[in-house]
Amino acid sequence: MKKICMQAEAAYAGERIDKYLAEVMNDYSRSFLQKQLKDGNVTVNEKPVKASYKITEDDEITVEVPDSQEPDIQAEDIPLDILYEDDQLLVVNKPKGMVVHPSAGHYSGTLVNALMYHCKDQLSGINGVLRPGIVHRIDMDTTGALVVCKTDLAHQSLAAQLKEHSITRRYRAIVHGNLPADEGRIEGTIGRHPTERKKMAVNVRNGKPAVTHYRVLERFGSFTYIECRLETGRTHQIRVHMSSIGFPLLGDQVYGPKKCPISSLQGQTLHAMTLGFLHPKTGDYMEFSAPLPEYFDKLLKKFR
Repeated sequence: MKKICMQAEAAYAGERIDKYLAEVMNDYSRSFLQKQLKDGNVTVNEKPVKASYKITEDDEITVEVPDSQEPDIQAEDIPLDILYEDDQLLVVNKPKGMVVHPSAGHYSGTLVNALMYHCKDQLSGINGVLRPGIVHRIDMDTTGALVVCKTDLAHQSLAAQLKEHSITRRYRAIVHGNLPADEGRIEGTIGRHPTERKKMAVNVRNGKPAVTHYRVLERFGSFTYIECRLETGRTHQIRVHMSSIGFPLLGDQVYGPKKCPISSLQGQTLHAMTLGFLHPKTGDYMEFSAPLPEYFDKLLKKFR
């Protein structure tokens, strides 16, 4: 059992504790937090409370989170498109439709299942059995370059570089509409959507700072082909930021139009093209490029 302690801020005074916890503990689902309230695992000033309890400033809140029972993840012989590999790490080109690490409903066919087969026991263990070697991730329907750590040394080094925002990450995307400027900078905190828990949103309470730079590569009238450079790496960052300025990604039915104009398209047109970082052992700067996937290339040719 893990204990998470916090002190309520004045801005949340009068808010129901279940809503408060859903905002400040957004790594957990609201239903999970409500179950902890029901089971008596949430106390305020050392007394158990119900979901309807309204917090006051400086309440001392403690949430006891049960230890998770992690499933036994199996190695699977799934082909990998490897851009680079050595004894510390590997860089893979993730295909569309592949989940990075196991989670509810996705315990097989993930990148981790494939890595466990390819690397055997040579994956960093810092993130536990569900995420061995995984130091960052990209969405299921996003393609492109992803670094995987074989050793704890590599994992610690890459995690530090991610925290410092020193890793080069450039993406290619197609967005709805014709962007008025050839380049721009989007800055706005990103956090869990207050009511739609599977979505992220800009400028919400407890959001984390996020900065995205974009530049136009080609214009197609109703669509624009762009490159995005990340300063930060928040969940769904490019998708949320581009949608927030009125130019959602083509195919993104979460943050864009519910009906996609390209019927054959599966998910957002987003590709992690370039990834650069300092090698954890040598200190040398390394940069890798993942070629555009076939579906993306065909779309560009069709628009041209």
